[in-house]
Amino acid sequence: MRVVIADPDIDIDLARAILEPTGAATVFERDHWSGEDVVAIVVSPFGEVRARELENCPNLKIVATTSKGVDNIDVEFCQLRDVTVWHPMDYCSDEVADTAVTLLLALLRGTVFLDRSVRDGQWHYAAAGPLKRIDETRLGVLGYGIIGRKVAARARALNIAVSAYDPYVAADDPGAIGAGVTIVDLEELFTTSNALSVHVPLDESTRKLISAELLALMPQGSVLINLARGEIVDINAVLDALSSGRLYGAALDVLDVEPPSPESPAPKHSRLIVTPHAGWYSERSARALFREPLEVIRDVLLFGSDGHVDVLRASE
Repeated sequence: MRVVIADPDIDIDLARAILEPTGAATVFERDHWSGEDVVAIVVSPFGEVRARELENCPNLKIVATTSKGVDNIDVEFCQLRDVTVWHPMDYCSDEVADTAVTLLLALLRGTVFLDRSVRDGQWHYAAAGPLKRIDETRLGVLGYGIIGRKVAARARALNIAVSAYDPYVAADDPGAIGAGVTIVDLEELFTTSNALSVHVPLDESTRKLISAELLALMPQGSVLINLARGEIVDINAVLDALSSGRLYGAALDVLDVEPPSPESPAPKHSRLIVTPHAGWYSERSARALFREPLEVIRDVLLFGSDGHVDVLRASE
C-alpha cells in the first residue's frame, strides 16, 4: 500500500510516524499519483485530483485535502468509485473571521492606504480620501455559514449593522434573528451594503458571482473583502469599480491563480490590498490542518470508513 502526500507543507516524517500502524509506505509525490498500490492521497488547496489521476488508482480508498473547499477534487468521480472524500470543516473559522474584520476596519479607516502615502513622502490625514465611520457601515455577508456567522457576530460587537444572503438560510432563521442579522435576497444585499465580505464556497453557481453588474448596485465608495476563493470574484470588474470610485477599497486574500506568476501576476491598484491566502493561518490552525488528514487516513485504512471514522463521503 502507498499513501501519497502531495501537499509540500506536510512534514513527511510526521506523516510516516502517524501512518506507521497501517503498514503503508508514505511518500511525497507532487505529480505522480498513479498506481494500483495507491490507497490514499493528501492534496493541497493548490493541487487537483481529477478523473485522469483517479482512473489509475483502482484501489484508492480516500482522498483528503488540506483545503476547506473540495472544488479541487473530482467529487462526482469519487462518489462513483466509492472513494471517501475528506476535508477539514472548522479548523480556521476564527482565524478567517478575525481576518475579515481586520481587513474591513483597515479599509474603512484607510490604514494601509495611509501607510503607503507616508512611504511615498506624504504626511496628511486625508491622503487616503474621506475615511469611514465604523458605526455608519452596513456589512453584507455573502454566505451565512460557520465563518459568515462568526464575521457577523464580530461586526455586530462593533455596532456595525449586518445583512446576509445565503440561499440555504431563511429570513426567519432563529440564529440570524437572535444575532441581529437581517437575511435578504442577493440583490438587496448589494444595494443596501456599503461593505461586503465573501464567504461562499466555489461551485458553478458562485464562479464569477461578484460581477460588474452586482458591484454596480453597491453604494458609491463601498468596500469589498474576499477570503473565500479567487474565482468567485471577477477581478477585472473589481479593478474597474476601484478606478471608478464605486469601490473605495478592496482586500483580497485569494486569487484566481495561486501563487501568482509572471504569466498570472497579482492584481495591482492603489486602493487594493492583496494578502497571500493567509486568512486561515495561525500556529494552532496549522497544527490541526497538517495533522488531522493523516489521522483520518490512518483510521480509514485501519478500520474502514463506515461507523468508525468521522469522514465526509462524496455523496454527502
